[in-house]
Amino acid sequence: MQKVRAYVIIKGRVQGVFFRAYTQEEALKRNVSGWVKNRYDGGVEAILEGEKADVQALIKWCNTGSPYARVENVKVQWGNYTGEFTGFSITY
Repeated sequence: MQKVRAYVIIKGRVQGVFFRAYTQEEALKRNVSGWVKNRYDGGVEAILEGEKADVQALIKWCNTGSPYARVENVKVQWGNYTGEFTGFSITY
């Protein structure tokens, strides 16, 4: 299995709708590590690391997001897996 890293920026109505908490829950279900945080521009950003299929599944989930979110755009930048994370956290 191939391990990957993705830097993801999600735009739309993604703050104030529990997007980060749901992202953490979905990441843990998929054994994806990294972090998620709000951006000053109203978006959300995340670093996702894990098996390629699991990271891709989480990115696909990000296109819909939490129940009250309205995702308009998801940008993904792929990188090399580092293994630096032991879990998935919400950062500030």
